[in-house]
This record gives sequence, structure tokens and C-alpha cells, in this order.
Amino acid sequence: MTIVLDGTSLTPEKLIAIARDGEQVALAPAALDRIRANRAMLEEKIAARETMYGINTGIGEFSEIVLTDEQVAQFQRYLVYNHAAGIGEPAPVETIRAAMTGRINVHAHGNSGCRPVITQTLVEMLNRGVTPVVCQKGSVGASGDLAPMAQIALLLMGEGEAWYAGERLPGAEALGRAGIVPPGLEARDGLATINGSNVLTAMSALQLHDMDRLLRHAEIACAMTLEALLANLKPYDTRLHELRGFPGAVRSARAIMAVLAGSDLYTGTLKTKVQDAYSMRSSPQVIGAARDALGWARTQVEIELNGVGDNPIFLTDEKLALTGANFQGTPVALPMDMASIAVTTVCVLSERRLNRLTNPALSVGLPAFLTKGAGMYSGMMLSQYTADTLIVEQRILSAPASIQSIPAAADQEDFVSMGMNTAMKNAQILENAYGVIGIELMAAAQALDFREHVLGRGTRAAHDVIRRHVAFLDVDRPLHVDHTRMRDLVRSGEILDAVEIVAGSLA
Repeated sequence: MTIVLDGTSLTPEKLIAIARDGEQVALAPAALDRIRANRAMLEEKIAARETMYGINTGIGEFSEIVLTDEQVAQFQRYLVYNHAAGIGEPAPVETIRAAMTGRINVHAHGNSGCRPVITQTLVEMLNRGVTPVVCQKGSVGASGDLAPMAQIALLLMGEGEAWYAGERLPGAEALGRAGIVPPGLEARDGLATINGSNVLTAMSALQLHDMDRLLRHAEIACAMTLEALLANLKPYDTRLHELRGFPGAVRSARAIMAVLAGSDLYTGTLKTKVQDAYSMRSSPQVIGAARDALGWARTQVEIELNGVGDNPIFLTDEKLALTGANFQGTPVALPMDMASIAVTTVCVLSERRLNRLTNPALSVGLPAFLTKGAGMYSGMMLSQYTADTLIVEQRILSAPASIQSIPAAADQEDFVSMGMNTAMKNAQILENAYGVIGIELMAAAQALDFREHVLGRGTRAAHDVIRRHVAFLDVDRPLHVDHTRMRDLVRSGEILDAVEIVAGSLA
């Protein structure tokens, strides 16, 4: 189904459909009318030679230099050339498709001053599968993601490179094969394409979707471990969490109990301790806090997805140009730094539960390191090592990027968000998290194979999926294969999908 971009209704889920699933997009008719009216107003100002930043002036430190009419005609080309200054390997196709979608949604407000054909060409590129090749590194997350967005803008001049039908091609060739005519750049068009935090916001939106699913996997892993360790389930009574009032904790406790429903532990058949260790009984509070952090981050990202992130912006009815800093990435970078800390915290908690599964002094009768042949075999002893090294890397990466501003452009741009650094390190934190949670799931499945009680419906579903991919560890074997399979399994969502069929939504 075609997703209509109107400037106000873009969600992370719609972005996922466009960026990953190739859903078609359309520009709302009312949005196109706004863009046309805004451009007409701007052309009146250009004809009247009104001084406007980035149109007939230089940019950054050169903003006080007024351009001649001849220079205005060429300026946008050189602006894009100058800013296409990234470095390194290409960003994923899904990231750039999401960034283009976000930029179209900014234009849809009718405050960016570009020609309608610029926005329409970006729509055609999405729908026909032309994705600019863009270096992931180079943005400081203020004045927008200038370097990566400029590589997108190169395509509007028939330059740069693009992916098309699985091939990396010169931009002109990719556009030609797709039947798209590059519109070229006139006054304002280039800056209107590059001047927003669209790449870091796109990455953040995709990551929030994946982080939410990761937390639900963490709750499944927690439930399996609780069942394997014969935990007291009173700490998971939602009434306890409702009295404190944090919505994430209530949701987390409810989700964990839904996974355990139907088990002997859930029905009270099994004898349990009066009180368990913090890593077990405080899981709803910790995972719930992470849920709440992601909730705030999602709110901020959705505002940015549907806001006017540009400079300058043009008010059609008032015939007014306003210069400001709506490109500043901090409103997204700050909550996404918190999101990275939230994911890392959940993984630290997961590793502590893993320790209790493998440590014979803490595992309530389970064999040491979950092996039947302790001494001859070491079982999952080294699995903890792997989880630990992933977590240390996560901790290092969880240092906030949003406080790391380095001034640029002769101190005209003397505070920047470094939001792209946040987005890039969050990608690695999330990848590590798949591994950590995957290892706990693997250990919990191994532990449950030593128990004989009736398992919860969700626990059983998760166990069955795991066993389709990773066999019971009867005798020692190289575990790197199993660890990697579990990481990929968590990333795929197969476990979560199976559990939610029998336990209901854990969201």
C-alpha cells in the first residue's frame, strides 16, 4: 500500500516499510500545493534581490558575503560539491532510503523554498529503487547531516553514485536506467536538500524499532531464566509496579508473566525461595526503565520526522524568511544517547542472570556450567566470556556523543550535536545486544533441558525455536557457531514472533 507523505503523519513503522520493505510513497496533493506556493513566494524575493542566507549569500563563515546574480545561478552546485565531504564505506541502503523519506516529509510542510521538482525527484528515486551511495561518516549533526545529504543531492544533478538493481553505478547511469531525469539545482534547491538532521534521525527511527524488539527478547530471556532458576514470581505481580507508577515496569512485568503463563512456576506448584537476587527480582524495574527511555526517544524522533528541520525557513503567507537553527541534531541525539545506555543496562542485567545459570553455587541444582560432564567438559563456561567482552564494548560506546561538540567553520558553527556519532555507535551497541541476549537465551534453553516441570507457553515456544537452530550441548563443541546463530536468531525476530503467537503481544 502506498504511503502518503504529508509532513505530519510519518512514523517509525512507516519508515521501516519504506526503507526496508520497498513500500511505494506519494506526496500528498496538499503538500505539493504548499511547496509550489512557497517556491513562488521565494522567487518573488529572489527577483527583488532580498538578501537571504544560502540563496544569495555564502554559508557558514561566508554568510555575510552577498553573491551576484551570476553567482546565485551556480552557487547551489558548488555548495553541494563542497559539502559532499564524507569518508569511508557506504551507509546501508535502508538508512539512505529512510533519510530521503524524512527529507521529503520536511519539504511537504512547504517551508523549505525548493522547486517542487526537487521533492518529486526524491519521490521517484525511492519508488524506482535508485539509492545514492553515501559515506556514513562525515556529519557533525548540526547544520544538518550536510556531508551525507550532499551525496544524495549529487544525484539531483545527475552526478555521484547510486545503487540500482543491486549494482553500484555512476549516478547518471542509475537514473537513466530508472527513467528519471535529473532536475538540476537552482537557487535554494541544494541547501533545501541537505540542511537537516535527516540521516541521524532516520538511523535513530530504525534503531528504535529494533531496540523495542530487542527489549521484548530480553523479557523472554528473563522469563526462561526465571523458570530455570525456580524464581519467586511475586516481584512480577503488576500490582507491585502499579503502586510505584512507572509504566515501563508495569508493561515489563506483564510481558514476563505472559511468557510464563501455564508453567508450574506460574501456578505455584514449585517450591521457591522467599526472595531472589536483584538480577532476578528487579528485572521489570530495569527493563521497564529502558522501555520508558525508548518511549521518550521515540517521541523526540517522531517530532523530528514530522517537523521542519531546515534553515532558513520561509513562511508563505507572511512572505517572510526566518534564519535559525532547526537543523540542530541535539533533540534527537540526547534521547538516543539515553537509548544506548538503556540497551547496555539491559545487557548488563542479562549477563548477571547468565552468571546465575552457569555458576553451580547460584543455579539451584543445575549442573556446573550447564554440562553433564563437568571437568571433562566445560559446557557454557566460555559463553560468559563472550557476553562479557560484548558488554565492555557496549559500555565504552555508551559514553554520550551529544556532549562531544567540536567547533567548526571558523567558530561560526561552534556547537554541534555529534548526533551521527550517536547513531553509528548505537548500531554497534544494538548488534552486541543481539549477541548478549542470544547467549542468555541459549543458556536458559540448556538449563530448562535439565528441568522436568511443565514450562510456560511462551517459554516452550521460545525453547522450540532455539532448538531448531542450536542443539542441546551434550558434549563440548566449538561454541562460536552457536553464539553467532543465536545472535542472528534474535536479530531475525523469529523467537519473539513465535512467543507472541501463544502469549499475546509483549509490547
